[in-house]
Amino acid sequence: MLLVVEQFLNGLQFGLLLFLLAAGLTLVFGIMDLVNLAHGSLYMMGAYFAATFVAWTGSFVLGIVLALGATLLLGILLEVVALRHLYGRDHLDHVLATFGLILFFNDLVRLVWGPAGLALPLPTWLTVPVQIVPGVFYPAYRLAIIAVALAVALMLYLVVMRTRIGMLIRAGASNREMIGALGINIKLLYTLVFGLGAALAGLAGLMQAPILTVQIGMGENILILAFVVIVIGGIGSIRGAFVAAILVGMIDTLGRAFLPDLLRRILSSAAASTAAPALSSMLIYLLMAIVLVARPEGLFPANRR
Repeated sequence: MLLVVEQFLNGLQFGLLLFLLAAGLTLVFGIMDLVNLAHGSLYMMGAYFAATFVAWTGSFVLGIVLALGATLLLGILLEVVALRHLYGRDHLDHVLATFGLILFFNDLVRLVWGPAGLALPLPTWLTVPVQIVPGVFYPAYRLAIIAVALAVALMLYLVVMRTRIGMLIRAGASNREMIGALGINIKLLYTLVFGLGAALAGLAGLMQAPILTVQIGMGENILILAFVVIVIGGIGSIRGAFVAAILVGMIDTLGRAFLPDLLRRILSSAAASTAAPALSSMLIYLLMAIVLVARPEGLFPANRR
């Protein structure tokens, strides 16, 4: 029972990290109609910025704040210099251009930080276990990830659905020409949206950094899951990204935790350990296929009214 609770929380934590990455991706894709394969590179840059600023300042909180700001500024600069020229062009152009950005950022990191990975140590107050219920302890840092991600999800929903800037974002997604005709600076709006998406990706990367090694290409595999999340949830839908991310996080984590024991009933121990991660991934892609067949627009299509 204790293992089930722990793995459930692990799945929730991973799902919320996926949501932060997928939320930025679905905003950019659904609102700006831009296929951004370099979104995972912004996730990576957030982790590298965090490791660097924490080492420089000696403060975990200050380093995280600086890293988040640096990723936001990087996203704005990237949109203004490179991606703005891709609006209105074919999605194949988006794929080719942003794939080139992946190579650029990987080489940039190799040049600045070197090929070896970095570590982001946690402060003492985030390494202690916290008793959730009697007999069940869970790492304080993972609980902090859950709390921060839930707070960001609520804030993002309120901004997009309950504020004037959110209204403009949704209107720009449905009819950008009309928004421009009303005197709204659509270029500035898109820059702000992309900067927000970059900040969310950077936040996901810097929160994952203390758990995994900060290394080149760390955002590429998780980007695939982020695309799966927005397909399942619905392109441009924050609520859809949240629900789909939790589903995908739970399937991936619980599958990797419990499938090996089930498979050992019919396979050898080595074969079961090898097959379990692949089967977990297959279940995620099966879910995506079912959603595409039954509801091609996703579980929660974006409401842009």
